[in-house]
Amino acid sequence: MRTEPVQRFQVVPAAFVHLMDEQDRVLLSYRQGTGWMDEHWACGAAGHVEESESVFQAAVREAHEELGVVIRAADLIPLTVVHRTNGSGKPIDERVDFYFTVRNWEGRPRIREPEKASELQWAHLNDLPEPTIPYERFILEQWAEGSLSPITAYGFPE
Repeated sequence: MRTEPVQRFQVVPAAFVHLMDEQDRVLLSYRQGTGWMDEHWACGAAGHVEESESVFQAAVREAHEELGVVIRAADLIPLTVVHRTNGSGKPIDERVDFYFTVRNWEGRPRIREPEKASELQWAHLNDLPEPTIPYERFILEQWAEGSLSPITAYGFPE
């Protein structure tokens, strides 16, 4: 009989919120000062799901914290769930990302964390700026092509 506690592999969940305007453009932010993927374009609002928080609550919170906009969870449209890795084998490098889009929000998007982002840009899905974080580019390009699966894996050997 086993007496030791079972060590379970854990992944880090995150919420990504793509604001989409009336011209079908998504809002991207230019990362700086974070120590990870700086000087790359990324989703306008994204972040980890906190303890005891649903992914919907995290998406609403991140949009407000990073962009100063108020969105309702009911207005979030799920795009895909991405299980991704960078291949290091470390649990911190395995993620489950929940991608949403939203067309309705209150307020004007603006940078609220200037220590993490220096610029915002609206971009068409088929004309993303360089450089965009590779896995985010992968998702956005599949979305533009209409081939985005409800569940996606990224970075795993085939």
